[in-house]
Order: sequence, then structure tokens, then C-alpha cells
Amino acid sequence: MNATPQSTLPAFLMVAVAPLCWAGNIVLAKGVAELIPPVSLAFWRWMVAFALLLPLTWPYVKRDWKAALAGWKILVLLALFGVTIFNTLLYTAMHTTTAINGALIQTTMPAVIIVISLILYGERISGIQAAGVVLCVIGAGVVVLKGRWQAMVDLALAQGDLLMIVAVVLYALYSALLPKRPNMHPMSFLTYTFGLGCLGLLPLYLWEISAVGTFAPTPGVIGSIGYVALFPSIVAYFCWNRGVAVIGANRTGLFINLIPAFAAILAIIFLGESLKSFHLAGMALILAGFVMFNRQG
Repeated sequence: MNATPQSTLPAFLMVAVAPLCWAGNIVLAKGVAELIPPVSLAFWRWMVAFALLLPLTWPYVKRDWKAALAGWKILVLLALFGVTIFNTLLYTAMHTTTAINGALIQTTMPAVIIVISLILYGERISGIQAAGVVLCVIGAGVVVLKGRWQAMVDLALAQGDLLMIVAVVLYALYSALLPKRPNMHPMSFLTYTFGLGCLGLLPLYLWEISAVGTFAPTPGVIGSIGYVALFPSIVAYFCWNRGVAVIGANRTGLFINLIPAFAAILAIIFLGESLKSFHLAGMALILAGFVMFNRQG
């Protein structure tokens, strides 16, 4: 808390790397949507990440196996919500929505976490925090409806946007359940959830192969799998947690709002997407709501 601005600057820069990695994950998923099926991308992402992580974390994994066995039920739930389902839905959503839309909807996650925590644990929130949640929801609605409220009446909603909403709710549930995780080293917890998440994806992956076939292992596809396995899965985790340790959870959490900014820049450069007025309006509402529910009292 008494660190000088110079000493915290590296932490701020590290925290900024995390939303950049996550934005890259969304944009890349959109870019390779026609090259690799969504479950395949999710399965190989987590398999490669698990293979990279296990040799480094094996001492912790071996030490914590009793805790993992005792808490296997919550570990399985966390792996399913956070690894198996969330990214599979995200990658599937990118087939029918834009990367910018997906990134903006994802930034509502902190608000959804508060709502789920209220439901599960009865955590009380202030009036201004409740207003912040409402603003985030309205902002997401502006993005999903593309600024046309008649789309709600006409049910002219993109399937990908709806899938992103479901994905956000499930990952928010994962986040709300995190305090119940077994008492183990963070790196062994990460390794166990990666491994269990891969097991959950395996039957879906085998089904997808039989239904739609496999993908061509071109250099571009292999490079894409390598990126999503390393940067949004491992690098972002280290950077984010370092930021929480140095500058605090609240200030770190504000960096979530960099995801749509980074995603918009990357999507415009690499995918040719365009930033619309409803994107800007939705982004402003979500940012305002997030600042409001991070205020005290």
C-alpha cells in the first residue's frame, strides 16, 4: 500500500497484459472459426496448457493430492464451469457474432458475479452498487440488441450473443464458487482444474470429430492453439495475480474494461470489423456501472 508509483508501474503493466491476452483469445477464435471446430480448439488449448504446466507444478500437485481427493466434487464443478464449458461456448459463439460483441458482453462478468454471490451467499450490496449492476446489464443489452430495442420484440438476436451471455453466467458462477475450492497451492489447483477440464471436454471432442470431422494441422492452426494454450491460459493468470498482490483486487478489476478496447483494436486490424455507435454506448454504460459497484457504501 505504501509502494511508490515507480514501484507499482511494472505491476500495472503486467495487469494490462492479461486483458490483452484475453482479447487476443476472442479475436483469434473469431479468426479461426472456419479452420478449427470450437470444441477442438477448447480441447487442445487446455491439453497443451496442462502439458506445459504439469512439469512445472508437479511438486505441488503431488503434495496436494489428498486435498484434491477430499474436495473432488467442488474441483469437478469448477473445472466444468471454468474450463470445459466457458471457453467452448465462447469459441462456439464466435461463429455467429463479432469479436467486439463477445468482448463487450464478457466485461459484464463482475456484475454477474455480484448477483450470483447475492443469491448463493446472501452478500449484501449497497444501492449504488445495485445501480451499477443495472447499468452493466443495460450496457450489455445495448450491445446484444445493436441499439435496436425492436430486436427484442422481433427476437432478432444473434445466437452467438446469447451463447456469450450463458458463458458469462457460468464463468461468474465459477468465480463465485472459488472460495470453496480445496486448500491447496494455487498452481496445483490450476493444474488439477486444467486436467479435469480436459477430461470433461474429451467426450465432446470425440463427438465433434464424429459429427463434423477433425481439422487440418496447418502452421496457422497449430500456432493458434499454441497462443490460446500459453497466453490467455497461463501468462494472463500470472500477470493478473501479480497485479492483485501488488495493487489490490479492486484496482486490478478495473482492467477488465480493457478487454473490449483491446479486442476492438485487434478485430479492426486483423478481422476488418468496425466499431459501431452502439458498441461505444454499451462500453460507456458497462464502464460506468463497473466503477459504481466498485465504490464503497
